[in-house]
Amino acid sequence: MVKMVVLYKQPENSELFDEKYFGEHLELNAMTPGIVRSEISRFFDLRGGQTEYYVMAEVYFADRDALLFALKSPESKAAGAQLQSFASGLATFHFAEVIEA
Repeated sequence: MVKMVVLYKQPENSELFDEKYFGEHLELNAMTPGIVRSEISRFFDLRGGQTEYYVMAEVYFADRDALLFALKSPESKAAGAQLQSFASGLATFHFAEVIEA
């Protein structure tokens, strides 16, 4: 299994980000073929401050081929374009193999 990890920096307008991300993007992204499961996390600071990152998305695929197929799909491209419309410059993408411990 592999996963795509997307880290989102703190947006200037968190209400707008939440509206677009949770209200539109996740639904659009869920249409991408090959997704096994997704997990979304919101960061917090135990000291009460602001963290560098706002949200993390972990999107799981069966293997690298499934991930590559998904990223080339029209559904993924539509989700990427929608993401750029409100979160340009906020996201960094990382890819990893899941190691079962």
